[in-house]
Amino acid sequence: MKSANAAEMRQHILDTARPIMLGKGFSAVGLNEILSAAGIPKGSFYHYFGSKEAFGEALLEGYFTGYLERMDELLVRQDGTAAERLMSYWDDWRNDQESDDAACKCLVVKLGAEVCDLSEPMCAVLQDGTERIVARIAECIEAGAADGSLKGIDDAHRTAATLYELWLGATLLDKIGYRRQPLDAAMATTRIILNLPGPL
Repeated sequence: MKSANAAEMRQHILDTARPIMLGKGFSAVGLNEILSAAGIPKGSFYHYFGSKEAFGEALLEGYFTGYLERMDELLVRQDGTAAERLMSYWDDWRNDQESDDAACKCLVVKLGAEVCDLSEPMCAVLQDGTERIVARIAECIEAGAADGSLKGIDDAHRTAATLYELWLGATLLDKIGYRRQPLDAAMATTRIILNLPGPL
């Protein structure tokens, strides 16, 4: 099999599996279910991945690659002040969680606790990915200090970590049935933490 075709098929399997994993979790999904949904013959999985754990690592790595690209679009390349760009990121987060599209949901929230108990390599991917997310947020906060749109924040990285933890927790609570309230509360708290009392 040509390497380009193999790479495309590997990506096709990952793209097919992601919404399934978002719906059921990692452990509950069998390889045959993924391969059937992808239209791949049973038994072909190990042509593309060495193990289910390696597949999980690739799934998470792909998720973070796409997520960080989206962050760069919102936090760096979008017009506006750094504060406006940062708030648009949280708006985008909230809109994704309120969407009916499973592909928009947060894979960190869905798989985080589960796979950290199952696999050290997958846990390492999660740790690296979330650290890069926090770093992107911190960079935007620093940009806000530089352009004057964010004031009174002494430690950009600590603030970024606090905000990310706040939104992860709110997303989890939203997921278990509290509907919009946790995300709305997270947005209000974010404005307070960033010293932005009202909508921009």
